[in-house]
Amino acid sequence: VQLQASGGGLVQSGGSLRLSCAASRRTFNRDIMGWFRQAPGKEREFVTAQDWSGTVTDYADSVKGRFTISRDMAKNTVYLQMNSLKPDDTAVYYCAAGGVIMSQRAPAYDYWGRGTLVTVSS
Repeated sequence: VQLQASGGGLVQSGGSLRLSCAASRRTFNRDIMGWFRQAPGKEREFVTAQDWSGTVTDYADSVKGRFTISRDMAKNTVYLQMNSLKPDDTAVYYCAAGGVIMSQRAPAYDYWGRGTLVTVSS
């Protein structure tokens, strides 16, 4: 199973970015898809997750109202739209897949993509 995340970069505070994560078809159709992030010197933390049908979604309190997870079934891709970005959002963002139950815990996910760096300047 391969997950390929992209879309990171440098953005000013208040700006927007959209991250993408391309997944193999089998993963995309069966697994929970999630996004996590890890800031320098901090532990990896949950950002958001969505079930295989795209109808059940969970967000960390820190990103509610600013970030949106979505998926394009035709492209086997999950997106993370990030608006109103803050310097505290600076981190390496990882997409993850796996499991059948929505979870905010990293060990619940079986597959991980290589991270993409998001830097938000003040």
